Amino acid sequence: MKWHVSLPKTRRNKLIAFLVVASLVAGGCFWYAAAQKPQGDSFRPITVTRGTIEEVVTAQGKLEAKQYVDVGTQVSGQVKKIHVDIGDTVTKGELLAEIDPRVYQAQVEANEARINSLKAQLNQQKAELTLAEQNLKRNQNLIAINAVSQQALQESESQAAVAKAQVESIAAQIQETESNLRGNRTNLGFTKIYAPMAGTVTTMPAREGQTLNANQTTPTVLQVANLDIMTVRANVAEADVSRLKEGMAVYFTTLGNTERRWQGKVRQILPSPQIVNDVVLYDVLIDVKNEGRQLMTGMTTQVFFIFGKAENATIIPAEALTRPVPKEDSELGKAYRVAVMTETGREQRVIHVGLQTRTQAEVKGGLKAGDRILVNRPAESGAAQANTARTNAPRFNRGPQL
Repeated sequence: MKWHVSLPKTRRNKLIAFLVVASLVAGGCFWYAAAQKPQGDSFRPITVTRGTIEEVVTAQGKLEAKQYVDVGTQVSGQVKKIHVDIGDTVTKGELLAEIDPRVYQAQVEANEARINSLKAQLNQQKAELTLAEQNLKRNQNLIAINAVSQQALQESESQAAVAKAQVESIAAQIQETESNLRGNRTNLGFTKIYAPMAGTVTTMPAREGQTLNANQTTPTVLQVANLDIMTVRANVAEADVSRLKEGMAVYFTTLGNTERRWQGKVRQILPSPQIVNDVVLYDVLIDVKNEGRQLMTGMTTQVFFIFGKAENATIIPAEALTRPVPKEDSELGKAYRVAVMTETGREQRVIHVGLQTRTQAEVKGGLKAGDRILVNRPAESGAAQANTARTNAPRFNRGPQL
């Protein structure tokens, strides 16, 4: 025999409403507790360490020799001989190359012949001048006793003056030709190209047999550079260049050896920028000694400008600095609150931070090496935990109608 209990409709609706409200309240309490309670896996422990921390600005750069000369030719002609090759070490004044000298030698010889001809003409004209002066003197003596006419005297005066002018004209022509001779001799000397400085031959755009035209621009035959001191030409963004100054410590690495740090200092910040794809960049020059000649012109470098450096410092990750305490700032630096794991449990502690980078921070007070701090896991925050708790909360099932 089955018993069937029937409830009034009003009482049954009240019971259902009560059960729904009770389930919602229980679920809300569970979600709130899950959101507020720090879960064991929501923090990860980090051990405080000691090391070196640097605040730097980075830039790309190219290597070039600090001292170099593009050795060109001041005269046009065919390259007759090049006495050196790329990589050769040369001394100042050493013969590097020769231009075909025949044209300039012919010009010198023509000037010399012209001078000899003019000198002969000058001697002849001087003799005529002497004769004219003698005739003039004789006529001047004869005119006193009326032995010659006044016209004869005037003609002798004119002849003497003309002879003297011709002597001066030929002398001027000799002076002009001698000047041309000096210029042509200089050009003849330019056909031999000597090293203007001691160094290494780094490039050689010209070749033997090539004809060079020096009428408009000076063609480069080769380049001599001093490779003992190199210069990095770093391209620094306009947002960072105002923080740089001459004498600032710098180090850089090369593309072929990222482990080796080359130390240097800022020599000069060039005032005129270059614009690349609408980006304003300033050239900053850094000098460095080329030990072992390992640095070569044209190498790509990654440059690090050091704004601050702390060695053997207490270091923590920068992600731990999420709770600043402004009123606690002091000479030691900015204040932050961190959670520290101790033997007795978790402890809230105020620390002071000095040098900071994007990834690390220097602790000047409040922590020591070996301490363990708690850092939020980046993958799941308190809100994420709350969402997880709400998703996993038990749902009310109304079940069958009574």
